[in-house]
Amino acid sequence: MEFEPTEEVKETPRIHRLDESVVNRIAAGEVIQRPVSAVKELVENSLDASSTSISVAVKDGGLKLIQVSDDGHGIRYKDLPILCERHTTSKLSKYEDLQSIKSMGFRGEALASMTYVGHVTVTTITPGQLHGYRVSYRDGVMEHEPKACAAVKGTQIMIENLFYNMIARRKTLQNSADDYTKIVDLLSRFAIYHIDVSFSCRKHGAARADVHSVATTSRLNAIKSVYGLSVAQNLIKIEAADNDPSSSVFEMDGFISNSNYVAKKTTMVLFINGRLVECTALKRAIEVVYAATLPKASKPFIYMSIILPPEHVDVNVHPTKREVSLLNQEVIVKKIQSVVESVLRNSNESRTFQEQQGVEASPSVHPVTKNDLDLGPSPSGSKSQKVPVHKIVRTDSSDPAGRLHAYLYNNTQKHLERDSTLTAVRSSVRQRRNLKETADLTSIQELINDIDSKFHSGLLDIVRQCTYVGMADDVSALLQHNTQLILANVVNVSKELMYQQALRRFAHFNAIQLSEPAPLHELIMLALKEDDLDLESNENDDLKEKIADMNTQLLKKKAEMLEEYFCIFIDSDGNLSRLPILLDQYTPDMDRLPEFVLCLGNDVDWEEEKTCFQSLAAALGNFYAMHPPLLPNPSGKGLEFYRKRKHGKSPQDGEKSSSHVGDGIAIEDEFEHELLSEAETAWSQREWSIQHVLFPSMRLFLKPPNSMAVNGTFVRVASLEKLYKFFERC
Repeated sequence: MEFEPTEEVKETPRIHRLDESVVNRIAAGEVIQRPVSAVKELVENSLDASSTSISVAVKDGGLKLIQVSDDGHGIRYKDLPILCERHTTSKLSKYEDLQSIKSMGFRGEALASMTYVGHVTVTTITPGQLHGYRVSYRDGVMEHEPKACAAVKGTQIMIENLFYNMIARRKTLQNSADDYTKIVDLLSRFAIYHIDVSFSCRKHGAARADVHSVATTSRLNAIKSVYGLSVAQNLIKIEAADNDPSSSVFEMDGFISNSNYVAKKTTMVLFINGRLVECTALKRAIEVVYAATLPKASKPFIYMSIILPPEHVDVNVHPTKREVSLLNQEVIVKKIQSVVESVLRNSNESRTFQEQQGVEASPSVHPVTKNDLDLGPSPSGSKSQKVPVHKIVRTDSSDPAGRLHAYLYNNTQKHLERDSTLTAVRSSVRQRRNLKETADLTSIQELINDIDSKFHSGLLDIVRQCTYVGMADDVSALLQHNTQLILANVVNVSKELMYQQALRRFAHFNAIQLSEPAPLHELIMLALKEDDLDLESNENDDLKEKIADMNTQLLKKKAEMLEEYFCIFIDSDGNLSRLPILLDQYTPDMDRLPEFVLCLGNDVDWEEEKTCFQSLAAALGNFYAMHPPLLPNPSGKGLEFYRKRKHGKSPQDGEKSSSHVGDGIAIEDEFEHELLSEAETAWSQREWSIQHVLFPSMRLFLKPPNSMAVNGTFVRVASLEKLYKFFERC
């Protein structure tokens, strides 16, 4: 018997272990799906670090650069070697801890994943340390030992060239505008929940932040600052709770939009146990209520914070932690839906409309307030008159408060006579708002126009294209522009830059939170005593007390304006607790704080608006300028200051660096090492700030005035071309 030949049987595929680098890169692709995923993980880490200020800078939608800076507790030096390894965390030790986890991070995958798809650099400092450390990571491990560096409080994490090794994903994310919009939306959501934290988000190199919020005590104020007045004024407070262990246990509070709010899409901001998450079932349930209750199926704005027992929430169900699983989710959703429906139906019984008139409205027509007008739907068959586009009151979130006066008649003088409260004063000030700059008063715009129109074109070219060489002495830095070497006075340059930034960031500052509130009275007394040359004289103590009291009372009266426009927070007891950030990653020398507070009281002209803002900006510029530290420079001759005095002799008495004892045995002089170390840190911090903060910012923002060309701020000292010729002849 013959058998027909059969096809060769294929070998069964073998199962093998993937290389660890492949496993890690696959995991990284799941955790860091887009640039916004990385930003979310980093911001959550900053919040876990008890930060009060978080700043985000983004370039090319996050593909080229993501930089997240905070003022949290930092990272210990000993933890840096394993910081970016997978599954290393300070928030979890055993699996059972997941049942009661309260921190937003817990798996230890985020930073590790970022190192597999980007270049990560970490700069951090912990409380009590004299300097920070900077270290770079790739593929989960350090590229080098941590390097000591100057650093401000907290941590800065920088991710460059995200998805450089994932070509397909990088090509799908080329629309940088879309990714940046997602990042802005993310920071906006965090800002209205964490109202005790200041948030900032800007494009790298931009002068103004696209998200800017300062710490506040009111959730509604936070929503107004982020989403705009048109959203905040149309919100209803909502609360729900249940404490029945057999069905559900939860507490919910939030805001939902009323019948006057109109939008094309739903905005839902949901936090569960402090986590920003999504819940499709809850969102759809609320949309159903709005569609059934309101005309035209209006899309709502919803903010909700739900608190449940930690053991009722499974946080580990999504790689990016975007979703969580709830115990008795259907019951919770149904109860919240019922409360929303009840609140919405009650609010919809009477709708309130605000009258909108053209600019040329008759003076005899007075503005109609919310309480004066309560209209039902217009009669059927009537057609609404079409309003010209340029006369429609804008309601987008970027439009500030105070625009309505352009469309309604208002007699300002009579209004101020009737009501002299701060609200009335603000209303009159807002009437002078410049429509080209939504956040700037006309006086501010005039000051900025002076800067933009009266700059020295030659110096501007030098400023934009110069290269930092190094510090020539305590005050002057050496720059190179083309083949010219130029000395720049760091104090003058930084003072002018800070002045201009104070005006350009007007009412849009991030905040520096002081570790302890500083009493204004004590600060002013310190400044007055420093100015008094006769330290032993007590004759003027009463006068100093009177000056300190008067200035303290004055600044307490101006506290609301200082907080709103310049982020200088003074409480009702006269304590200073918050200062503005003029340049990211830069903190002024707090030893000069008494002088600054005294300057606010004595040198600011509070009577005329433009002069007031100009003198306030000048005071901030002088305070934030990079003056030499009060301690002498420990290098060179300044080292003598730190040598311990012996037998009543001062270091200037001609002592040598060593003294001889006995048979030629030399003993080196002793130094005040603690003071010396403090001085070295202060001077190195200043030099780092000059190189890495001042001059990059100067190239971006500074418009040098004409006076800088003649007052010695910039001095040309040599031509490299001539120097090269000289050396060739030697």
